Amino acid sequence: MAILDPLRRGAEGLMESLGEGWERLRERSASALTRFRRRKDDDDSLPAVAAGDGWGLLAADVAETDDEVIVRIEAPGMDEDDFSISVESDTLVVRGEKRFERETQEAEYHLFESAYGAFERRFVLPCAVDADGAKAKYRRGVLTIRLPRAERAKRRRILVKSA
Repeated sequence: MAILDPLRRGAEGLMESLGEGWERLRERSASALTRFRRRKDDDDSLPAVAAGDGWGLLAADVAETDDEVIVRIEAPGMDEDDFSISVESDTLVVRGEKRFERETQEAEYHLFESAYGAFERRFVLPCAVDADGAKAKYRRGVLTIRLPRAERAKRRRILVKSA
C-alpha cells in the first residue's frame, strides 16, 4: 500500500495541475473569443459555412505608456478597409468583417475552423484618450491602434527637492 502512495500523490498533483492549466486558459481566452456573424448573401453551398455563426479568437494586447495607449489585435486574413474603429466614452470599439473567399470551386472541405463574418470587440481603456489623435495600421495580420492620452490623463513626474 505504501508503495502506491507516491504514485497516487503524483496522479493527484497531475490532475490538479491540468485543472489549473485549463482554468487559466479559459480565463485568458474568454475576452478574446469573438462571435462572427454571417451575412445573408454568404455562400451556403459549403456545409461547414452553412453550419451557422462562428466563434473565433481575436487575441489582443493593451499597453499603456506615459503618452499613449497601444492596442494590438491579431486579425489575420483581412485588409485595412475591413475595419471600423471608434472610441465611445472610455471604450475602444473595433468592428470588422472577415470574408470567406474560395480559391477553387473543386475543393472539398473536411475541416473548417476559421471564423468568417462581421465581428465586434470592445476594450475598456485604462485612461482618457484623445480620439482625434488616434492612428491605426494593419500589417502582417496585426491591427495596431495608437491612442494618445488626453492631456488631463497624461502622467507627470514631480521632482522632490531637498529644502
